[in-house]
Amino acid sequence: MGSFSIWHLLIVLVVVLVLFGGGGKLSKIMGDLGSGIKDFKKNIKDNKDEANVNVAKSEEKSRETIVDRS
Repeated sequence: MGSFSIWHLLIVLVVVLVLFGGGGKLSKIMGDLGSGIKDFKKNIKDNKDEANVNVAKSEEKSRETIVDRS
């Protein structure tokens, strides 16, 4: 149980190569991930703002319709 098999060594080797031998690939991947999350949050906020505007417009139209019927 305490010994390492070839699979353990291969996994460790792959992790070391990704972290240290990538030539900046890991930092680029993390930068892309960060910018993707940032864009996602921005789009979510924009959609909420747009939805609030649409709700306000529909409420205004329904009020105008009620006033016109009087």
